[in-house]
Amino acid sequence: MPDFLFPQMALPELFPGWRAEFGDYLYLAFTNATAFSPTDTLPTSRWAKMTMMLQSAIALVIAGLILARVVNVLK
Repeated sequence: MPDFLFPQMALPELFPGWRAEFGDYLYLAFTNATAFSPTDTLPTSRWAKMTMMLQSAIALVIAGLILARVVNVLK
């Protein structure tokens, strides 16, 4: 069972032989960090869900730190 369910995997008759590559995982990481949630690719294993949760938490903390720095500079 795959750890991530990409849309192409749900329709194998339209995408025969499709396999996720680096760009697909990079897109998944980018959308997870910017939306703080999975967008079109669903995590199916527990470790994938925990990894995506950790990535979202790190992105949220970094965004908060940047916002705090901007507020501090404007004071």
